[in-house]
Amino acid sequence: MALAPVPIATKGAEHSAQQFRMMIRDLARGNQGVTEGDDLKVTALATPGAGVQVADGSAVIAGKVSPVQGFYNAYNIGSSTVNIAATGGVGRSDMLVLRVEDPEYEGTRDPETDEIVFFEVISNVSSSATQVPAGYSAIPLARIDIPASTATITNAMITDLRKIANPRRDRRLYSAYPVATSNLPKTAGYKDWPADAQWSVPIPAWAGRANIIVTMAGVTMNTGAVWVNMQTVIGSRAGQDSVIDDNQTGVRRSTEVIADTFVMPSAMRGTTQTLKVQVSPNLPMNGNLAVNNGTSIVADVEFVEDVY
Repeated sequence: MALAPVPIATKGAEHSAQQFRMMIRDLARGNQGVTEGDDLKVTALATPGAGVQVADGSAVIAGKVSPVQGFYNAYNIGSSTVNIAATGGVGRSDMLVLRVEDPEYEGTRDPETDEIVFFEVISNVSSSATQVPAGYSAIPLARIDIPASTATITNAMITDLRKIANPRRDRRLYSAYPVATSNLPKTAGYKDWPADAQWSVPIPAWAGRANIIVTMAGVTMNTGAVWVNMQTVIGSRAGQDSVIDDNQTGVRRSTEVIADTFVMPSAMRGTTQTLKVQVSPNLPMNGNLAVNNGTSIVADVEFVEDVY
């Protein structure tokens, strides 16, 4: 195919619809999906009935009929209701998609009188389906798994299939350098330790999850064996345990890494929360665990936008 002779936004020139679709593809970096975390979310009707509602929001959709079709932008203002047919004697799974049918490439719809982008229910999909059928210029919004003899759709039947086309990310490093020796107390239960490993972390309003890695380089162990559980905590959410199981004696140093992924609940988005390390010794433990002026602590915190 020849080079488009006139770039977009050239004064006095005419631009084809295809040029704008290709520009949308470039701006979307070749990715399709919803724009933000709460866009086009599918939920049950306010009073559950024979349909669902699709929240407002926007999306980009890749044209799948031709490799030079480009991408489409679509948006829903307010909430839309989509009817879902009742089931008979057996259950059924339906997929709700946002579809484009451009008559330049497929179908017979007339842009002057017909909807070119629309919500479509694809009936009788697999109960594990997450992708639209091949060749569909569409993005999946939700799968609805309906029991037998059911006409009322509830939220428990809805599986969210949305993906963000280009999720935002925010990554920051926080560090601490103890100036004095601090020994882990040999008492039962989790405790905030070391005291230096605490930071105030602002959570973006759009954050869907947080990837957190805390590295403690140069922690000291001495006297005997050390056996402890370590976890990161952000706000009220605690991560999975990382274990030091060191069956040695004498003075030694090691580097410990604690990593986890946290889903950000709505109450925490847009707030500032404390990130800290908590440690619990497995008793009885005859060794000592300590940090001192030879220890460096680094928290690598990345917030990623996700659907919610």
